[in-house]
Amino acid sequence: MILGLIVIGLLAGMLSAALGVGGGIVYVPALVTLFGFAQHEAQGSSLAVIVPTMIVAAAVHSKAKRVDWPTVIVLGAAAVVGGFLGASSALAIDGPLLRRLFAGFLVLVSIRMLAKTRRSAHAPGGDQPTGP
Repeated sequence: MILGLIVIGLLAGMLSAALGVGGGIVYVPALVTLFGFAQHEAQGSSLAVIVPTMIVAAAVHSKAKRVDWPTVIVLGAAAVVGGFLGASSALAIDGPLLRRLFAGFLVLVSIRMLAKTRRSAHAPGGDQPTGP
């Protein structure tokens, strides 16, 4: 089990730092499906693990001058409130329903990103942003 957790941690850390994704998209499904965690326990554990990952990755990106600190301050302050509200809401939702909501969220985000990627690949300028 320890080796499996190390592999999942390495994968999630690399994806988080390289792609800017939250490690939760790796941690939560892995903890639930591979290690038998309950959905609530997987989400709580994932959030706690993301803290050290975020500190290291943000420091590396900041050193490369790739962090917009005024934006971070505004988003961070709002995220603290949102984190409290979201965690409180998640605890009030039944585990199986929470798992379905999490999976549905991942599917919707994936579809949106694929559609946006296809649009930008066919647009003049190739990989330039196409807006929200």
